[in-house]
Amino acid sequence: MCLAVPAEIKSIDGFNATVDYGGVSRSANISLVDAKVGDFVIVHAGYAIQVLDREEAEKTLELFRQLLAQEPSGA
Repeated sequence: MCLAVPAEIKSIDGFNATVDYGGVSRSANISLVDAKVGDFVIVHAGYAIQVLDREEAEKTLELFRQLLAQEPSGA
């Protein structure tokens, strides 16, 4: 199963971007999308495959926070 978590683009160097998953930074190739610093993207296999508007990204991230809050501790 694949889980699509929005990541925010923090910096761009050519087609390589540093994206942030709530405090965890990763590198992603953005050659498949038209994205800029501050945009939220969905990354799959190291490639940004979709740009999300900020409102949709924030809604999705809030849903993930709610789900994680319901997990028993130690899970």
